Amino acid sequence: MELVPFSESDAAQLCAWIPNEKANFQWGGPTFSFPLTPEQICEHIAREEVKPYLLTHDKEPIGYIELFRVSDSEYRLCRVLVASPAHRGKGWGYRLVELALEQARMISKVYKVSLAVFAHNTAAIACYSSLGFVVLPELTKTRFFNGETWTLLRMERWL
Repeated sequence: MELVPFSESDAAQLCAWIPNEKANFQWGGPTFSFPLTPEQICEHIAREEVKPYLLTHDKEPIGYIELFRVSDSEYRLCRVLVASPAHRGKGWGYRLVELALEQARMISKVYKVSLAVFAHNTAAIACYSSLGFVVLPELTKTRFFNGETWTLLRMERWL
């Protein structure tokens, strides 16, 4: 497995991985509307603070992650996705995050990585916790999706 830079030519593949409105919101929050389009993706990744990556296995794309510059010393992991449900539960999400942390370590002056995750995404929370992320209860927020209230946890770890 390796993490490779994501490019505009990968945008259609990423859109195909987001099958419905709920998955779109869980993955991208309020940043993207559904149906997700390559134009939305390309506009987003063109932002200077966004560093997007694909996770590949045997040269096949299987996941996506972003490092988002919050400040000179902090990056946030965003839009973490292991695309196929058949690939989940096999440690590939762990490897995806681990590789992204390696990328963050290579950025001069970065000493903290944070992320936001919905509280009902217990598998992701377990993955992040196993990699040293801790929940910051004072930064808990809520988001609203189709009449439901979703709790959004903030987690961080020091590099």
